[in-house]
Amino acid sequence: MTKAELINIIVEKGGYAKKSDAEKALATVTSAITDALVAGEKISLVGFGTFEVRERAAKTGINPLTKASIEIPAKKVPAFKAGKALKDAVAK
Repeated sequence: MTKAELINIIVEKGGYAKKSDAEKALATVTSAITDALVAGEKISLVGFGTFEVRERAAKTGINPLTKASIEIPAKKVPAFKAGKALKDAVAK
């Protein structure tokens, strides 16, 4: 599903009069989630899932072309864990 398709579904199911209103609503939600993750917060949507930031430790990798060892630095990555209701809905 593309962003445009998602906006069309939001218009239909959300009862928005214009696509621009649905697009603003989607942008607001994604922006709020992004801002919270940047601030190190955890977002829990009961029944849907949890967004959080996880730490990845530094590690040693191998360059496939030269076979030389390279250091991969530690970093923070966004993560999503699906809630029970979402898992059950997908499993049907």
